[in-house]
Amino acid sequence: MEYVKKDLGSFHLHLIKTDKFKTITVRVAFRSPVVKEEITIRNVLCDMFLQSSSKYPSRRDLTIEAQELYAADIQTYNSRLGNYNNLDIYLSVLHDKYTEKGNFLRALEFLSEIIFHPDVSLKKFSEEKLEIVKNTMKSNLSSLKEDGASYSLLRLFEVMDKSRVSSYRMVGYLEDLEKITGDTLYQYYEKMIRSDMVDVFVIGDIDFLEMTRMIREYILVKTVKRQRVPYLLEDVRPRARRLFSKEVVHTSQSKLSIGCRCHHLTDYERNYALTLYNIILGGSGDSKLFKEVREKYSLCYVINSVPNKLDHLILIRAGIDKENYQKALELIDKNLQDMRKGEFSDEDIQVAKEYFCTALDEVEDSPSRIMDNYYMMELIGTDDLDVKREKIMGVTKAEIMKVAKKVKMDTVFLLEGDGHEEN
Repeated sequence: MEYVKKDLGSFHLHLIKTDKFKTITVRVAFRSPVVKEEITIRNVLCDMFLQSSSKYPSRRDLTIEAQELYAADIQTYNSRLGNYNNLDIYLSVLHDKYTEKGNFLRALEFLSEIIFHPDVSLKKFSEEKLEIVKNTMKSNLSSLKEDGASYSLLRLFEVMDKSRVSSYRMVGYLEDLEKITGDTLYQYYEKMIRSDMVDVFVIGDIDFLEMTRMIREYILVKTVKRQRVPYLLEDVRPRARRLFSKEVVHTSQSKLSIGCRCHHLTDYERNYALTLYNIILGGSGDSKLFKEVREKYSLCYVINSVPNKLDHLILIRAGIDKENYQKALELIDKNLQDMRKGEFSDEDIQVAKEYFCTALDEVEDSPSRIMDNYYMMELIGTDDLDVKREKIMGVTKAEIMKVAKKVKMDTVFLLEGDGHEEN
């Protein structure tokens, strides 16, 4: 696998050459500092890209053209990475050697049409198509509580710190949705194209010079921008006294979400020692939380922990019966304390290292995951896959214990089921 990064002035181009895949995948990543009032309109715009374009005035027209390009796949996603809101547009298309000469170029032109030539008349998006997107989003926002695990985590973030970027609902807000019109959406679109920082990734069996020429021609971003805020959120001290909150909902199962702050970590600790700490604690099927809280004491249906490194957090989530809340919380706390005391074995560490290396192998089997890895190298300076393997194998028990002492339970949120399913 060969990697080249090029600064094209108005955006960075990342080229990854590999013959491992039959496809060429292009990712155009727009990013801007998170603004709460812009989250919803950004989500709407993300969905509007796949409704139509100037040349293809209906979703059906887009679908037909994609099929003509040997089932080219175009997808859009909106998400938060630390302090930034990322809007990603992906194109995946079979390499010309499996189709016909010029197919990729036509697919790239198709992608460019969708992004840079939207279906706009008199500087406004179609109100009819906008209403379709808004109705779908309204339905999703109105049913947030139906996904208890996701809603519990959302509420945990809000309770932890209402003013922090991590507390914003990246799914959007109903009150903001109602304000969006074809005019305001086009104004925001122009602002995004003009002001967002942009990275373009291409992975496949490609020629660097030829691909650079094609990307220059079809990715019509012209404005040079600079990073405005850091990617990592501010490192906040854990509360001296834990914060507890709950909300009652009509469901049979309760959802427990716990936010643990990771304070004052070095980059090495965040990327390596914390990774192993999390795998041992709750990040795998062999974890302490899984074996003790779920298997040994049967206090939950499911339990896991995940690191949210850009936010300086470890998140612990469990599905429980409400009468087991206190016992489960006490046992989770005990496991956090055990990690600080070093009550885990060398075998636990070795298994965690093997688990991490297997996950790295899986990264290399996916074009999108490979691009994600290079993106994080670009944004926060993480290491490439080979260096990650080398460094993770060198992590010691003392380093994991040192990190464990910096992980503190901060906020506990219980989405308490009242024992009744909502009709």
